[in-house]
Amino acid sequence: MVRSIEYHYSIAIDPTDIDAMGHVNNASYLRWVQAAVTSHWQHLAPAEAVAAHCWVAVRHEITYRKPAFLGDALRAEVVLERVKRESAFYETIIRRGGETLTEVRSRWCCLDVETLKPARLPDSTIACFFQDQSAGLSPVA
Repeated sequence: MVRSIEYHYSIAIDPTDIDAMGHVNNASYLRWVQAAVTSHWQHLAPAEAVAAHCWVAVRHEITYRKPAFLGDALRAEVVLERVKRESAFYETIIRRGGETLTEVRSRWCCLDVETLKPARLPDSTIACFFQDQSAGLSPVA
């Protein structure tokens, strides 16, 4: 079975993330998801792919389960589910210890940094994000 390489991103809550109700504002979660997915790309993709491509969010579907508060230690678990043409489909789960606070499913579009037009990644770059490639399975949809 082909599985995405496990990737975790630590999140620091800033006082400006706290809203009038005393917990993290919903908009902060989107900023964190963007930072986590971007970090995932920068850490696992080859340097030449990072230099030649960037990502823009196309869609986010967010389920808020529990609030986060100033001082909480949070972690985003980033999973690249699949790549189809120029699109990457991610699930990002934000946790406090064992508690799931937020689940985000998102679609991102890969752009060529020079033209800012959608660009497909080569299979060799996509393979950098997945395990068990020796089984002959492909993460490309």
